[in-house]
Amino acid sequence: MKTIKNVYTAPEINMGGIQLGQPLPNHNLENVGPFLLLHHYGPYEISPENNPFQLAPHPHRGFEPVTLLFQGEQFHRDSLGNEGILKAGDVQWMTAGSGVIHDEAPSKEFVEKTGTLEGIQLWINLPKKDKMVTPKYQYLKRDDIPLIFQDNDKVKIQVIAGNFIDNQGVAKTFTPINVWVMDIEDGGKTTLDIPENHETLIYLLDGSLKVNEDKQLMKGLNQMVTFNHDGRSIDVRGLKKSKLLILSGEPIDEKVTSWGPYVMNEQTEILEAMRDYQQGKMGYLY
Repeated sequence: MKTIKNVYTAPEINMGGIQLGQPLPNHNLENVGPFLLLHHYGPYEISPENNPFQLAPHPHRGFEPVTLLFQGEQFHRDSLGNEGILKAGDVQWMTAGSGVIHDEAPSKEFVEKTGTLEGIQLWINLPKKDKMVTPKYQYLKRDDIPLIFQDNDKVKIQVIAGNFIDNQGVAKTFTPINVWVMDIEDGGKTTLDIPENHETLIYLLDGSLKVNEDKQLMKGLNQMVTFNHDGRSIDVRGLKKSKLLILSGEPIDEKVTSWGPYVMNEQTEILEAMRDYQQGKMGYLY
């Protein structure tokens, strides 16, 4: 069994006027394997009078920004020419690679009709050999993502990336990783099988649960738990209706240098990214 390494809270931060939870990174933890950042935004009640989630076009290079949308609708457009609306249960998986500019916000139609917006953004590192690959965009629709039922349907697992009991996720990744979303009812139980060498975390979005019958996670208190490399299994039991994100991946044992929206290996590469963006080499988005 993978024993618990640490338990963390998810303090709220203000990012451009948006209040969101940030369990990763924190003062004591820079990354969990290839996972560099975890932002939990919402739930927000969006309306024409209240729409803080309006980001200006911005660049990325050297990693994969991934958006998991749980409630609401989000409009996306980028300098590759991709454009569309992400709906609840969908996933937007971008490979920034050599550089892309994108813009996202609640869709105009969603703002007009009002509603609740909630999602998670992940930053997933790319190894040095892939940091300058051609950018690409994967739009993963909810209905195309494998959904596994266990324990008399008290447990549902959405397999976004990686493998869960021989069910392969639809996201194409550069390194071995698992990205699973679980909904678990009060009393529901399951055992996760994760490679021993993977860096692993569980983040609780809502509810309350027990991990390995050892640690209780509760929304607002201790929301993220990391694990040691001493086994393959993790037991999860719901104490009330809960939603959680499970991430695991092989470590990328390379130097990481980041600044704002760029994640590279050396400081000179950060300066090159800034120059390339200013010179229009990442494209344009107006």
